[in-house]
Amino acid sequence: MTVAALALFAAYLVFGFAIRTFLQWRATGDSGFRGISGRPGTADWWAGVLFVIALVAGLLGPMTALIGLEALSVLDREWIQFPALVVAVAGIVATLLTQGAMGASWRIGVDASERTTLVTGGPFALVRNPIFSAMAATGAGLAFMVPNVVALAGLLVLVLALELQVRVVEEPYLLAVHGSQYAGYAATVGRFVPGVGRTTTTATRIE
Repeated sequence: MTVAALALFAAYLVFGFAIRTFLQWRATGDSGFRGISGRPGTADWWAGVLFVIALVAGLLGPMTALIGLEALSVLDREWIQFPALVVAVAGIVATLLTQGAMGASWRIGVDASERTTLVTGGPFALVRNPIFSAMAATGAGLAFMVPNVVALAGLLVLVLALELQVRVVEEPYLLAVHGSQYAGYAATVGRFVPGVGRTTTTATRIE
């Protein structure tokens, strides 16, 4: 299971980041990469930094297992690890599909001076952040395939990073750029899970 987790994580990086960036550049002439937002030490800066830390921890989880770091005994069970494998594979596939659904608007990071089209169709009609939902599922699946302290810590950091990225970076940006259009969308579509996290927003504020 450790080798499988490492192989899946490698595939996730290659297809979800490297190849996706190349395809975006080939289709639009723009890689879509915007990097870490905000000044060092701010909440939006920490969102990006924590995401990088989560990726490193996700890689170190199976690597440390290979060199002998044991899984937590309470979670080291086949009935947990095999469903986790299915979740990880499904999460990777969902990540790729939802990235593609963004089309030319797909970005890694946010440029506050840039205006992109607000995507509300396809998987974005079910949740506002389906890419991040898929990434969280991928991270959870990989962590529970090799449930040692490094992998589980990486999962916690990933969840925190995604929450920060959405709440302090992307939602304020989208509200500022799209105003009442985004406010209405956020009021009817859940944040990460259908029906959960809908906001009572105005064109200038997000709860």
